[in-house]
Amino acid sequence: MHHKLAKAFSEPKVKSQQERIKQINCCVQANQSDSQAEMFANRLRKNLKKLTKWAKQNQVHCYRLYDADLPEYAVAIDIYQGEQIWVNVQEYESPKTIDPIKAQQRLAGAMAEITKVLEIPAEQVFLKIRRKQKGTDQYQKHSDSGRFYIVEEGGCKFWVNFADYLDTGLFLDHRPIRLLIQQQAKGKRFLNLFAYTGSATVHAAIGGAVASVTVDMSNTYLNWTKRNFDLNNIHGDHKLVRADCLQWLVKQADSKQKQHFDLIFLDPPTFSNSKKMDKVFDIQSDHMEMIHNAAALLAPGGILYFSTNFRRFKMDKEALADLIIEDISAAMVPLDFARDTKIHYCWRISR
Repeated sequence: MHHKLAKAFSEPKVKSQQERIKQINCCVQANQSDSQAEMFANRLRKNLKKLTKWAKQNQVHCYRLYDADLPEYAVAIDIYQGEQIWVNVQEYESPKTIDPIKAQQRLAGAMAEITKVLEIPAEQVFLKIRRKQKGTDQYQKHSDSGRFYIVEEGGCKFWVNFADYLDTGLFLDHRPIRLLIQQQAKGKRFLNLFAYTGSATVHAAIGGAVASVTVDMSNTYLNWTKRNFDLNNIHGDHKLVRADCLQWLVKQADSKQKQHFDLIFLDPPTFSNSKKMDKVFDIQSDHMEMIHNAAALLAPGGILYFSTNFRRFKMDKEALADLIIEDISAAMVPLDFARDTKIHYCWRISR
């Protein structure tokens, strides 16, 4: 097991989780297995056979191999292929009704089977626990390994990090929308809001966007975006803006000298109470104003892609009746995430 796994957890429960990881390591080293673990291994092999063929045909290098297919093994397993294969395992936090010792044994069994089935050393497997996020928890640093790796997607290269943050720097479920943006970007001016590590902007630039503006309020992620730009030799009129996207949108929408864009990607968090923001943000109650402000920046014939991971989200079409809104969610969920069609929702919006 990777010696830095214990660092990949959020701070409030680090001590108990570190102890848990040590116990899991012992279980794995003892090579504990049972019939359920074998069932899990068989599912991995089945998924691997199906997805390896699909990934090769579609030149997909990073994909989800397993997503809690079996209720006893509530983990998500993502494959990242670069100069070698890395595996990012996320355990969904067990309900309190589950015996923690059994949950621990199952996780240990799963980790042992992953290395066997994929035939990779344990050092290339990383583990995190996903909890319900509060505020900006998912953006908090969990470790200081500083170890980044290069992966490829659609002719673009990206730096990913498996230990220091809850997320790796590349949201795999958004692969189709990034590729769509790349296909539509030639000669366009592109705006990326809540940009995270700027992966959508990289796709737009590689697709031939003549200019772009990438907005995020995190220095960490804007620096990461800059590194992604450098990795892909992106220069010219591609601006990075550190700002609260909501405030920036209001200011731009109200400006007489507002910038206009042919292509906009708006992928906000579900909820945020960051100290850097003026007020608490809630996607359900705040999406109407935000979409209106973003749509105000569309050039004639421009397209706004709006996406959310909030499973209970309901688009208020009445409040947005002046816009043309098309639900393209089904087309934006890739094969490797097809088990969970609610992984995200996506709309194509124009004026």
